[in-house]
Amino acid sequence: MGDSGSGAGPGREYRAPRQAPSGDPERGAERDVAGSLRVSSAVGRWVLFTTVLGSAMALLDSTVVNVALPHIGLDLNADLAVLQWTVNAYMLTLAGLILLGGALGDRFGRRRVFVIGVVWFAIASLLCGLAPNAGVLIAARALQGIGGALLTPGSLALIQATFHPDDRGRAVGLWSGFGGVGAAIGPFVGGWLVDGPGWRWVFFLNVPLAAVCVPVALRHVPESRDPRAHGRFDVLGAALGALALASVTYALIAAPGAGVSPAVIVPAVVGLLLGVAFVYVERARRDPMLPPDIFASRQFTAVNAVTLCVYAAFSGFFFLSVLQLQVVVGYSALAAGTALLPTTVLMLLLSARSGELGRRIGPRLPLTVGPLLCAVGMLLMTRAGVGAVYWRDVLPALLVLGLGMVTLVAPLTATVLASVEVERAGLASGINNAAARAAGLVAVAALPLLAGMGPEAYRSADRFAETFGRAMPICAGVLVLGAVVAWCTVRADVLEGAPAAAGVEEGGAVEAAEATRKAGAGAGAGGEGGAEARAGERRPCRPECAYHCGVGAPPLDPGDRPPPAPARRHGQDGVGGPGHPPR
Repeated sequence: MGDSGSGAGPGREYRAPRQAPSGDPERGAERDVAGSLRVSSAVGRWVLFTTVLGSAMALLDSTVVNVALPHIGLDLNADLAVLQWTVNAYMLTLAGLILLGGALGDRFGRRRVFVIGVVWFAIASLLCGLAPNAGVLIAARALQGIGGALLTPGSLALIQATFHPDDRGRAVGLWSGFGGVGAAIGPFVGGWLVDGPGWRWVFFLNVPLAAVCVPVALRHVPESRDPRAHGRFDVLGAALGALALASVTYALIAAPGAGVSPAVIVPAVVGLLLGVAFVYVERARRDPMLPPDIFASRQFTAVNAVTLCVYAAFSGFFFLSVLQLQVVVGYSALAAGTALLPTTVLMLLLSARSGELGRRIGPRLPLTVGPLLCAVGMLLMTRAGVGAVYWRDVLPALLVLGLGMVTLVAPLTATVLASVEVERAGLASGINNAAARAAGLVAVAALPLLAGMGPEAYRSADRFAETFGRAMPICAGVLVLGAVVAWCTVRADVLEGAPAAAGVEEGGAVEAAEATRKAGAGAGAGGEGGAEARAGERRPCRPECAYHCGVGAPPLDPGDRPPPAPARRHGQDGVGGPGHPPR
C-alpha cells in the first residue's frame, strides 16, 4: 500500500479500467485505485459506509453480549463457567488470529478477506442465536471470533489502502467517530433487545447488517493488496498461541468447580508448555507472526505491560459489573446497558483532546494517572449493592472510571506507535490489540476464581454481591500495578522525534529495518514506509484514530506517517503519508 497507485495522481477519482496494462484487469484496477479516492466522491462514501458497517458488527457484539449474560444463563440453565466461556470463546479466537487475519488481507485482497469475515461472522451469529444449548453457543462464539479476526483489521486497512493521503485522516476520523457512536449505543440496543424479543436477537442483529454490508462491498469497494506481502503464513504460530490461551483459560474456569485436580492441573501444564513452544517457534521462524525482536524496544515492551494490566482490569470489571447491576441491584437488561453509557460517552467526547494533551506533556503522566483514576472508579463501584441509587452509588464510579480511561487510552496508543520504527507501526498496533484481548481473556477466566465465585454465584444476589466486593479491589490492584509500571518505565519524551542513535539504543530500530520487511511477511507487517524514512533519523508515527471508544482493546491504528523531508527540527510532528494497515 502506498501513497498513490500507478497512474493515480492527486485528486484523481476511481474509475475501474477496462483492461490493465499487465493484462490482468483486477490487478490493474487495484493499481489505479490505490491512494486515489476522495471522501467527497461517491465511491469514497461507499467505502466509508461499508467499513463502518462491518466494524460496527464486531464492535456492537463486544458490548451487547455482556448485557445478555444473565438471561443466557437462565434460559440455558447454565452456570457461571458457561457465561465465562460465552465471552472467552469469542475473545480466544479473535486474539489468537487477528494478526493472521491482517496478513491474509494483504496477500489475497483486503476486500475479499473483509467480505469473507463479514459472511463468516454473520453465519456464526446466526448459529449463536439458534443455539439449543450451552455447548453449541460456545462453539458458535468461537467461530464468531474467527470472523471477527478477518473483518476487524480489514475495515481500517481498506480505508488506508484506497483514500488519497490528503483525505485519509478525514476518512479515518469519520470511521472512528461513527464507530464511537456505535459503541455508545451498543449496550442500549443490547438491553432493549434482551428485554424485548430476547437475548437471541443480540446475535440475529448481525445478519441484516451483513446482508447490507456484503453486496455494497462487492459492488462499490475497490480491491487492494500489498504487493510486498510474501513468505509463508505462520499458521503454526497462530495455532500454538490460541491453544496455549485456550488451555490456560480452561484450567482457570474449571478450577472453582473441580478444585486442585487433574482436570485443572493437566490443561494448565499443557497451556504453559504450548506457550513455551509458541515462543520457540516464533524465535526460530524466518517470517514469524509475532517477531520477537520487536520487543527489543524497551518502550514497546513497557507499554504492552501497561496494556496487559489495564485491559485485564477493564475486561474483568465490565464482565462482572453488568451481572452486578442485574443480579444484585435489580436492573433490567436495558437499564444495566444504559447505566454503563457514561464511560463510552466520555471517551467519545474527550479522547481526541486527551491525545493532544499526551503529545504536549508526554505519555508518562497520563499512563500513570489514568490507571489510578480507573482504580478509584472500580473501588467506588462496590457501593452499587442492594437498593443502590444510580446517581449516588453507580454514576460517580462510572464517571471516574470514564475519566481514567479517557486519560490513558489515547496516549497509550500513541506510545505504542512511537515506540517502534515507522515501518512497524501497523504490526505494533496489532500486537498491542491482541495483547489487550488476551489479557481480558485471562481476566474473565481468573477473576471469579480469585474472588471466590462458585459456579452458581450469579443466581444469588447476596452471594454475588459478596464476591463482587472482593473482585473490585483485585481489579484496582492490577490497575495500580499498571500505573507503577508506567511511571517506572515509560519515558516522557517517547512521542518526540528521536535520532537514529536513540532508536538503536532503545532496541535496534534502525538495524531491524530490513529484518522488519522479511519478518512482517508472516504477519503482514511489511509496509511502504521504508522508502520514506530518511537514513539516520527516526521520526514518530502519530495515531490516526481520534476517537477511542472500545473498552475491550485499544483501537487498531496503523498511524499517520510523517512525510519525508530534507531537514527536520527535533520534536516536529509530521502529517502525511499512510501508515500500514493494522495487523
